[in-house]
Amino acid sequence: MADRKPFIVGMGGTTRPGSSSEQALAMALAHCESRGAETKLYGGAALTLPMYDPDPANMTDAARHLIEDLRRADGVILSSPCYHGGVSGLIKNAIDYTEEMRADDRVYFHGRAIGAIGCGYGNQGPNSVLAQLRQIGHALRGWNVPLGVAVNSADVKFKDGECSAEGIAGQIRIMAAQVVEFSSNFMR
Repeated sequence: MADRKPFIVGMGGTTRPGSSSEQALAMALAHCESRGAETKLYGGAALTLPMYDPDPANMTDAARHLIEDLRRADGVILSSPCYHGGVSGLIKNAIDYTEEMRADDRVYFHGRAIGAIGCGYGNQGPNSVLAQLRQIGHALRGWNVPLGVAVNSADVKFKDGECSAEGIAGQIRIMAAQVVEFSSNFMR
């Protein structure tokens, strides 16, 4: 293992500050830090980027910083709300920016551990989003950790870094620990 801490980038949330998907992501990253990782959270406000355009002249500084951090990342945690049965446009657009990594030595998410959290009001939507995020992680050549987390925000609430359901909090901790462990194994 390398002599540095694993670096985990979290991407998630909505344009609404304090959304369940952003708070669940923050909780996961806090647990990554407690396991010795360095983390960076890109929440809804930081992900409010122009529609992805492959023309480098149209790349914003915010998008450039996101890609720089993703290039440096050993692991990534994606957290999306369920919008109409799928990943939100905000999160999907931010993920589309990884196309800038297509010619890298570590193309896209190659050699990176991927954690996923799907949030939504009910049971069906969060599971659909979770499956989509895991498929995206796989398509981008990442290594999905075994546990993904589906959060029914009708029953589960987040406040001040705490989760109202210990079962979901436990799943978030397990998934985060898996991301740190797998990332440590992939570090160069």
